[in-house]
Amino acid sequence: MTFKPLGERVLLERIEEPTKTATGIIIPDNAKEKPLTAKVVAISKEIKKEGVINVGDKVIFGKYAGTELSLDGKDYLVMSQDDILGIL
Repeated sequence: MTFKPLGERVLLERIEEPTKTATGIIIPDNAKEKPLTAKVVAISKEIKKEGVINVGDKVIFGKYAGTELSLDGKDYLVMSQDDILGIL
């Protein structure tokens, strides 16, 4: 299924955090917070014109930003370009 964001929105796929610390301690799933970094999967036509954010960029976003959705069994976030704090 193809998803095309409208307005000034982007489609993001979260980048999972490691489940083990540098010292080897395993972090259980219930103790982890959702990651605040993601990879840009799709962008709207309005954002393409600006050329600031591109597909494939890794971005940081606000903790409560975006709307979660599931496409083809994968979880994604749709959010406004203004909710993205920066590009890594």
